[in-house]
This record gives sequence, C-alpha cells and structure tokens, in this order.
Amino acid sequence: MPVQLLKIIEGQSETPLPSHLQKENLQHLQEGCDHTNKYIQGIVTLSYPLTKLKDGTDFFKIVVQDPDNLCSQINSINVLIYGKMAEDCAKIIRHGETFVVAGFKVMKLPTAREDSRHDCHLEVSEEAGSAIYVCETEIVQIILPCSPGNMAHLCSVAPKYVYTPLNHLKDGTIVNLYGVVKFFKPPYISKGTDYCSVVTLVDPSNVKLTCSLFNGNLDSLPKIYKVGDIVRFHRIKIREYNGQMQGITSGGFASLTFDGTVGAPVVPRTSSRVFTFMDEEQKTIEELRIWAASNISISGPAAKLSDVQPMLFFDLTCQLVGKAKVDGSSFLLKVWDGTKCPYPTWKVPVEERDLEGEKVLLHQLRDLAVDILVYDNHVQLAESLKIGSFLRIYSIHTKEASTDNEDVSHIEFHLHGGTCYGRGIGVLPESNPDVKELKAFLESVDLADSQNMESMCSMDIDSTFGNVTDLELHIQRCQQLSVTVLTDHQDLSNTELKTITNSTAPQQYRIRAKLRTYKPQKLHQSVKLHCSKCNSLQEVPDRDDFDFILHASASTAPNPELHNTSWYESVTWTTQDQKQREITIHFVKRDEMLQHPEDTLLMIEGGTLKEIWKLTKRFKCVIPVRSTEDDLELLDLSAPFLLQGTVKYYGCKQCSTPKPMKNLSSIAAEQQPSWEPTEIAQVLGIEPLRYVFIMKFTLVDDTGSLNAYLFDYEKFFQIPASEILTNNFLQQKMQMTMNTLCPPGRKLVDLPWLECFIRSYNVRDAMKNQVYYQIFDTTVAEDVV
Repeated sequence: MPVQLLKIIEGQSETPLPSHLQKENLQHLQEGCDHTNKYIQGIVTLSYPLTKLKDGTDFFKIVVQDPDNLCSQINSINVLIYGKMAEDCAKIIRHGETFVVAGFKVMKLPTAREDSRHDCHLEVSEEAGSAIYVCETEIVQIILPCSPGNMAHLCSVAPKYVYTPLNHLKDGTIVNLYGVVKFFKPPYISKGTDYCSVVTLVDPSNVKLTCSLFNGNLDSLPKIYKVGDIVRFHRIKIREYNGQMQGITSGGFASLTFDGTVGAPVVPRTSSRVFTFMDEEQKTIEELRIWAASNISISGPAAKLSDVQPMLFFDLTCQLVGKAKVDGSSFLLKVWDGTKCPYPTWKVPVEERDLEGEKVLLHQLRDLAVDILVYDNHVQLAESLKIGSFLRIYSIHTKEASTDNEDVSHIEFHLHGGTCYGRGIGVLPESNPDVKELKAFLESVDLADSQNMESMCSMDIDSTFGNVTDLELHIQRCQQLSVTVLTDHQDLSNTELKTITNSTAPQQYRIRAKLRTYKPQKLHQSVKLHCSKCNSLQEVPDRDDFDFILHASASTAPNPELHNTSWYESVTWTTQDQKQREITIHFVKRDEMLQHPEDTLLMIEGGTLKEIWKLTKRFKCVIPVRSTEDDLELLDLSAPFLLQGTVKYYGCKQCSTPKPMKNLSSIAAEQQPSWEPTEIAQVLGIEPLRYVFIMKFTLVDDTGSLNAYLFDYEKFFQIPASEILTNNFLQQKMQMTMNTLCPPGRKLVDLPWLECFIRSYNVRDAMKNQVYYQIFDTTVAEDVV
C-alpha cells in the first residue's frame, strides 16, 4: 500500500483529486444510497488506539468534523478503518489534520447517536476499494489500496476554518472561535485526574462565554498569563446552562494564545506540534487587541514586593529560588523579584535538609527573598516546580502579624486553597516579555549592596532557616502563653492527660496541652448540619444539588389560582431564552401593602440558582416554592427552606412535617414581622438544622495524648459556622487561626500551649463501651488572628 508525502505549494497540491470525485455533504449521507463517486472531507477531531478484532483484523476509529457546518446539529461522523489501511492510518493521522475519504460504505449506527454526530458511520477498507487522503499544513500523506499500476493522489484542499462570534453560539454545537480573556483560573487539579482551567471570554459582540477546559496533560491547556490575552479555540463544544452558553472541551480541542498588548509581536503560545495560522488571522488578532484596549479593563503589570501592604491580594511575577514541604496540606516557595519588601517578612521554619535550592544563593538573598506558603490544591503543582523557573502567582494574600516578645510586626504571604478570584500558580517561559524584563532587572541587582542594607536595618531579620534569636524568643514565649481562653469553671485546676485517660467517664477537666494535629485538614470539610432533636449530622448539600432540585421544580407550571391573595402579591413573566421558563414571585404584604425590599419576604417559583442569589442580595428573605392545587409548598427538604443573605437554612427530613405556605400569613399579620429563621421554621413545621464545626484535635502534654472532639456553632473560633462556607474572609481567618494553634512545620516542642476544658463521656454499642472527649467552654484568644 503506497504512502506518499508531498508538500503543498501556496496552499495547493501538485496533484489534484481525481476529477470524477465530487464532495458529499455530511447531511446527505444515507444508508443504501450510491456514494461511488463521492468523497467526504473534514478535520480529524478524535482518534482511538489501534486495536485488533477477534479475527485478527486491524481496526482504527476516528471522528471527522465538517469545518464548514460547525453550527449544524450534525457536523461530525465516525469513520471505521479496517486492515492494513488501519495500521498505516494509525501511524500518521494526527488531530487537526484534513482527512478525505472516497470509496466508503455508509452503515446505520446500532445505538443512539452521540452529540453532533451523524447517525451513520463510514466503513473503509482496502477490500472495498477505499482511498484515504490525509493533509497536514505543509505535508500531505496519501494511502491508497494496493493494486498494480495504482497512482498516488493528493488532496487539493488546505484546511479552512470558520470562526463563530460569541453572540451566534448555539446549544449543542462544536465551533471555532476567537475571544479576549476577561477572567481566568490558572490550571489546577480537578476532582479526577485531569487538570482544569476556567476562562471567561468576550468579543466585540459584547457577549460573555465561560469555558471549562479539562485535559490530563497540563501543557495541552491554553497558556494564558493575564487578563487581556487573546485565545483561539478550535472544536470547543457549546452547552446552554441556566440560560447562558458555556464552552467545554470536546474531542480534538486545540488552542492558541496571543499577547493582547497592542503592537506586541503576534506569536502563538501552544504545545501543539502542528497547527494552522493564516495571514488573515493576524488581522483578527490586531482588531481584537484594539477593541480590548478600550473596552475591557486589562490588568497592568503584577505588583512588586516593594509595593506590598498588609491585607493585600495581588499577583506577583517572580523567580523561584527555594522550596520545601511543610506538611500534608501546605508547601513553601521562596521567591524574589529583585525588590525589597518594606516590612520584615515571615520566615517559615523548615529543616535545612528539607529545603531545595542553591544554599549560597539562598544565603545571599535572605533579605530579598520572601516565603510564600501555599495550601491544599496548589501543593501538587508547587512540588513539581523547578528551582530557577519564573512564576506568576495569582491572588497572594499578605497578612500582618506580631511577634510575642516585642511590639514588632511582620508580613506573611499566603496562597490559600481553592480557585476563587483566580488563585493559582502559572509557569512563565523565558520568552515571555515580562520574564525578559524581570531577568534583566535581577541581573542588575547588586547582592552585596543588599546585604549592606540588611546590616543597617533596625531589626535583625531571621536567617534563611529561621534559627536566629527572634524565632527562639517567639517559641519560648509561645511555650509560656496560651492561645485559647477559658470562659467558665475557673475554679478547676489542670489535670494531666495521662490521668484523664486512666479515669472513668463522665467527668469534666481543665487541661494545658499542645495541638499536635487536627482533622479535617481542609477546614471547609469541618462544617456540618446538626439536628438538635434527633442529634443527627449530615453534610452541607452543594450548589449542584440545589440547582438540580430547582430545575426539576421548574417543570411544574405556577398555578394562576394561587396568585394575589390577601397576604401576598404575585408577579409572573416568561424568560426570553429558548426554554421560555415561567417565573412567579410572590411578595408578602403587611397591612395589604408591600414593604421595603430589606424588610420583605418573597416566595419564588421557577427561578434558577443564579436568579435566587440575585434576589437574596436585595430582599430580606427568599423561599423557593412550587404550586399544588390548593396552596404553595416548600421544595424537597434537600433544598434550603429559606435563604437569607448568603446563608441557606435547611430542615431535618426526619423530624420535619412541612406545612403549606399559607401558615406564613400569621407572621405577616404581625405589626412588625421580624422574619426570623426559627420563627419561619416553626410555622412551616420545619425542624431547623444548625451549621456546626466538627473537628478532631490530637492533644498532647508531657504525660500522654488523647483525641478530643470540637463540636461548636460559633463560640470556639468566634466565627459563625453558618457563614464560613460563603465568606472568603472568614475562611482565611479560620485558616490563620488554625495555623496559629498548630503552626505548619513546627516540632512538638515549639508548638504553643492551649488551655481548654474537656468532658469525657461514654458511647456504648453491642460490643463494648468506649470513652470519648469533647472540648467545651473554650474560645480562641482575640489577639491570635
């Protein structure tokens, strides 16, 4: 079977397709029709591994997409290749190449078709007299059935792409598009094994598109470095969700990224070996740059270390000079950008043997490098970073803290877990303009002058490894002071842990111990829902569960007979999207008059999660409901029965007996309805669940250790458990509190003391009696965070 490689000259091949062949539209393919003199042309978007059938025949499957009909509901087809042709095709076919096939057989699929794919497939083999033409950007490979005197033929059509404006996107299509980056999250490890990146794009149509991109290979995701970059996506799938179009990766997805700065060289960033970029696309890039310069807020250069202030969130372009593992949920990065932080900086204590990096350089940079502690989902990427690489770290948080031995404060740098506000770490290539500028600046820094400046400082900064007197004094002070406060039972004296574990339960004790470790390490996992009636605990439902319930309830149309009663006024409208949802809002009245939004409770039917959150920002209370024949009723108790501000209130399924919404009229009739959640729950027959922190502390002293459970609504951390999941500041405050109680990377002797009350209690089951311990009447000292 001949395979011939020929170059395309100026977009045309030296040898055209046979003149008797005519191009067939994908839409016109049908089983049983004559396609003898027809050919199908498209782009390879997906290929499967070469396999063997039971009879030993080689088998290769690809998916080919018609680039001229990307907006069509059917724009791709499966191609099944058999025999020697399968083996040869598997060696040379790559995603993005143009594929032409003639002499194929059309067969009906035995199962339901996949999204956007034809309900037939093409079967191709040497025995059927098939011919396959594969065209690269510059090279064309031809595979023909082997026969005497057979001539090689060459595809004459270069790849051609159609780009769809963001305001022309349709649900269920796979498209090519250009866009300007308005927001992005650097790649991070998803819940599975893939990397994920989230990108929000805009274009001159003033439509926004949020894309969720997944790939097991980090290098295959778009190389976006800042807001204002321009991206080109090929073969991205469009889905409608909550009335808005969203993009997700599909088979054959490919991307190019360009600097969005006007006048910058048009150089694509990509890891692809083969890609097309036409002359007319350069004009598209330039036009988008000019439009973006005046229509979106493009972030300026990342902040310098010399510019940082306490309680600041900023992006930093820097070079990595050291790294070390601190514990299972945090990792240390030592970086510099050639400027000096105006504040003394926190040096994370790690063992010298654990710190990677050139020791001489680390010593030279001890006054210029800063320690950044990264947490949770960022740790895996941080561990893989190479010393000397250039980074852009997004949304670093600076916190001012004080030492215990004197009135001197220092700055701490944290990259908190999660991806909110685009938190993450990006590795910049040395060809990046910002890196070139930074390298030139770093080479100009005189490290000798830097060290002279250090000696003039009023405060001696800790050494690289944190072994100078300031740290020692801090540790000694922590050993003497407690970071917790007792709120009762001051008459009790301290009891050693060994004595407690050898005593019978139930009893109460006062202890002085150190927190060796705690669970869960991911603090958001410590928040649960508790029913005080049946004493059950459950996980807090995630937003997807709520969203699913809302979608299901939207299928029940509002009952017009329930509108505009004596105690509420109703408003109904139909959305303008394709689904044309009917939404009804019932505004509760007092004295037959509507109230100010901040005093108003409303009930909503048919709303989405996004619409409900908008209402909670303006109105006091929002209750999702649905219509029955006789009255409005609550949704499934897996959904919140009430939303107030950012807090969702849930009811216990086991202990609640939901009542119709007309029972709310008794509260509405009050002179000044307070709309308190507990009062609403009572009249609706709901046993409310309370948000609670559940944690396990491993406490130690000189005599032994024990595990004590923290069961706390808001007293211990002085943070309401009901608000922690929706308040980024409170999450950071809680993380900082735990870092103070149990500092990452510290030896046991260096940990601070905790004074607290614990009670012992018995738990019996069929097999044995077990003693447990619970912390009570204890709170974190106010000056800890």
